[in-house]
Amino acid sequence: MSTAGGSNPEYVTARVRARRSALYGDEEYRKLIRMGPAEIARFLEESDYEEEINALGSRHSGVDLIEYALNRNLAKQFDDLLRWADGRLYDLIARYLRKFDAWNVKTIIRGLYSDADREAIADDLIRAGEFDDEFLDRLLDAGSIEEVVDRLSGTMFGPGLETAYDDYEDTGVLVPLENAVDRAYYDRLLEGLTVDEATRQYREFLEAEIDFRNARNALRLAQSGADVDPAEYFIDGGSLFSASELATLAKNRDELVAAIRESKYGDDLSEALDDLEEAESLIAFERALDEALLEYTDQLGHVFPLSITPIASYILAKEREVDNIRAIARGREAGLSEEQIEEELVIL
Repeated sequence: MSTAGGSNPEYVTARVRARRSALYGDEEYRKLIRMGPAEIARFLEESDYEEEINALGSRHSGVDLIEYALNRNLAKQFDDLLRWADGRLYDLIARYLRKFDAWNVKTIIRGLYSDADREAIADDLIRAGEFDDEFLDRLLDAGSIEEVVDRLSGTMFGPGLETAYDDYEDTGVLVPLENAVDRAYYDRLLEGLTVDEATRQYREFLEAEIDFRNARNALRLAQSGADVDPAEYFIDGGSLFSASELATLAKNRDELVAAIRESKYGDDLSEALDDLEEAESLIAFERALDEALLEYTDQLGHVFPLSITPIASYILAKEREVDNIRAIARGREAGLSEEQIEEELVIL
């Protein structure tokens, strides 16, 4: 990653604001929910996804066309961020975008765990991180989770995965492996991060991500019933929990929500926390966590607009848009009702 030249946050944040204003809102989602896959593809063709739909339309159709177009557009949007940014800002954005390397590793591991075919796993990859297509194809060609772990040995994920693989073999659940991937990503993300006026809000943004990731991972472990201590896979860098506190709170969702409500997030997230308390399933709980994180990071982006924080907030919002459109298309293909699909969406 180049650090030549000075940062240019004014230019990049201005471009990001324009992109952010074009993201779908309630009205667009209400329209999409009533459409079939072919209609959704036509709707996308009349928006910022036009280039991808036109490029892929001769080879794919229906949900496949939508999936490929969404992932290609997402990668293009984030490549644009790197193309616009200079100096230190470029480095901060590039570090953050490694989250898609983490996403792709977890997607491949989950796919092998569930015996999904190679093409289905590949469709869910987001090629926006540092891993190139050749390396991702090597991971996709792996015949087992153990082989994936071996092929990642030279990356930042290698050491943690090698340790976590023993717990995976003992328990048969993926949480130790997924936690190890997240832990490696955030450790590298925070490594050498100098906190000054330009990065203070960004540091708070990352603290919130880590706090919510720890809460999600602890609950997954508790839900799985696996004999694994959540403290062993605690991600350092947050401010809400210590490893021992989280291990205790993971056993009681109500107490976990109460701890968040009493924290620095509580005043701004009261509505989202109400949703957390009312969530009837772990999936609904995690969706409410996503909504809470989006809301919190949006607020931070307004506090110090000429920093990476509004850029990172846009990255989250763009991810949510793609996830929402994918959920609608898959839901319609599966014959879900409009109400069932709405429950899958994360919308602010």
